[in-house]
Amino acid sequence: MRRAGERYRGGGAATGIETLHAFSFGRFYDPDNLRFGALLACNEERLAPGSGFDEHPHSHTEIVTWVVEGELTHRDSAGHTSRIGPGDVQHLSAAAGVRHEERNDGDAPLVFVQMWLAPRVPGGDPAYEVVRGIVDATPYAVPGAGAALHVRRPQAPGERAAVPDAAFVYVHVVRGTVRLGDDELGPGDAARITGARGLELVALGPAEVLLWEMGG
Repeated sequence: MRRAGERYRGGGAATGIETLHAFSFGRFYDPDNLRFGALLACNEERLAPGSGFDEHPHSHTEIVTWVVEGELTHRDSAGHTSRIGPGDVQHLSAAAGVRHEERNDGDAPLVFVQMWLAPRVPGGDPAYEVVRGIVDATPYAVPGAGAALHVRRPQAPGERAAVPDAAFVYVHVVRGTVRLGDDELGPGDAARITGARGLELVALGPAEVLLWEMGG
């Protein structure tokens, strides 16, 4: 279990950006927390209206974004421009190289979770996709990383949601509280599970949880 308070805090009030890093990132170098399975980063980003990340490069990374509240504006050097809202999944495959910017062009605060995965085979051509209004029963596959994202949104106390059986499973609680075995996880808490078999999340009320199913 990794608690929300253990994340590395980045950004700053002057930039209008607050970042909470679950893994070693930038100046927060921790050799014991570099990755889990294919997952390299799980960043919770909070952007004030008008703020954002100016154009910057990526390569050899599968970047998946989940908006919690507000609206994210994405532009990249391959010519894609999108506005992403809650319930949408955005996937940018950086491949051999791409540049992009992410901004909050709206009037309300923007919160999103961005997750980076290592590709099984580096290189190739960049690709971009948005899936609108993903439903809980439909996992989003990232075949280049041998991974799939599952969204669980239980509504009632006691409601159960299956944890995928996989070599590696990463659980990130976006909102609400759930129980996993004997442990309770609240917003920002995470679990890193190896060899998952027959596990379930039990909701203590309305919740939203992201689960990464990853191969060995």
